[in-house]
This record gives sequence, C-alpha cells and structure tokens, in this order.
Amino acid sequence: MRPTRTQRGGRAGQETDNVAAPSIDALGQFTLATTLGRPGAAVGFTNANLIMVVTAALVLALLVLGMRQRALVPGRLQALAEMSHEFVANMCLETIGPEGRRFFPFVFTLFFFILFGNLLGLFPYFFAFTSHIAVTAALAVLVFALSIVVALSLHGWRFFTYFFPQGAPVALAPVLVPIEILSFLSRPVSLSIRLFANIVAGHVMWEVFAGFMLIVVAYLGVAGYLAALVPLAINVALVGFELLVAFLQAYVFAILTCLYLHDAVHLH
Repeated sequence: MRPTRTQRGGRAGQETDNVAAPSIDALGQFTLATTLGRPGAAVGFTNANLIMVVTAALVLALLVLGMRQRALVPGRLQALAEMSHEFVANMCLETIGPEGRRFFPFVFTLFFFILFGNLLGLFPYFFAFTSHIAVTAALAVLVFALSIVVALSLHGWRFFTYFFPQGAPVALAPVLVPIEILSFLSRPVSLSIRLFANIVAGHVMWEVFAGFMLIVVAYLGVAGYLAALVPLAINVALVGFELLVAFLQAYVFAILTCLYLHDAVHLH
C-alpha cells in the first residue's frame, strides 16, 4: 500500500525534526580523553598529559637548540633563548633579591611550562591543560609548599612571626593572627583560580562566537553569511586577546611565585 499524502507529510516532518540544529557546546573542549590507544587507556594517559609532555619537549628544544651554537652574534633561536633567560633572571633578582639566583631554575621552568601550555591550547586539535583546576591547583600547591619549606629552612620557628606584623599591639593578636593565617592560606587558592578562570573564560568565548556563526548561517541562509561576519571579526580580535592572556597569566603566576619566595626569604 502506498503511503497517503498525510503519511508522507508526517514522515517528512519527522525527518526534518530529526535534523539536529547547530548548538554551542562551550565546555566540551575541556573534556579529558585517554590517548595513545590501549597503552594510554591502561595507565589513564589523557590528552592533557600528552600536551604536557609536548610542552616540556618544546621548552627543552628551545634551550638545547637555541644554545647549541653559542655564537658571538646570536641567530634568532639563540637570541630568543637568551632573551628568555634574561627576562626570568631579572624577574627573580628584582623581586626576590640576590637570593633569587637560587630559585631561577624553578621560576623559569614554571613560567615557560605555563606559557607554552597556554599557547598550545590555542591551536586546533591541541588541549589547554591550564584550563583544568587540578593542574593549576597542583602548580599553586607546589609553589606554596616550596615557600613554606624555604621559610622554615632559613628562619626555623621564627617563620611563624610572619603572622603577626611587627609593631602591632599584642592585644590585637587574636584578631590579626587569624586574618594573616587566612590570607596566607588563600595564596594557592587565588593563584590556581586566577590562571584556570582566565584560560577557561577565553576559550569559552571563542567557542561561543564560533558556534554563533554556525547558528546564524543555519537559520538565516545566505543572509546568515553576512551576519556571521560580526562574530567572525570578534573571534579574530579574541585571537590577539588570547595571545596576550597566555603570556600575561604565565607572567602573573611567575611574578607571584617570586613574591611568595621573597616573603619566605625576608619574612616581610
């Protein structure tokens, strides 16, 4: 029996309804997934872990290849490596003091690990591991623990005088000490959330405007291509903004690390 017009129309409507309209999944880009096939699945090696390894390899390649020739007149790669060294070294010396030379390798590694991770996350098929609070929190706790270890090793029990400002009335100790302790313990929280939130916000905005272009084209047809130029222009501007954020957040993380180490060394 041939289907009636009503049945045919119903089927056509059902087929139309089954066609999924474009949607925006702004948080799907942050989903962790195992990689490297069966070996990766066996050890839980995720896309975030893979990009961390790639990041470490790129930082090492910059230093090894950049300083391999050691030319008196440096080439571009050697100049970049030397400028990177000088930039972080000056940051340590100016913020921590002469003692900053001891912490230069740690700050340098931290800065470029975050910077390269932020930058790689901007490329298609890569993953922004700094968009996960677990990663940023681990880095922040590492900085926090190092500052405590440095303070205790240099000053012993005198480290705890840090929580009571010099010259403050003793009667205010029950108020000032809890405030100082709370402020001190909030360091890793603010350090981790600042980096995590800025990277997530930038990537979400990028995804939203990219998805909005597809929605406009799907619903407006030919006119949608013209309307999509607006979110496209915004996304182009966001690329420059994200590059700035990638460097700025790495710098903020590194400079705050230096400030915390300064407080650990000088206890003020």
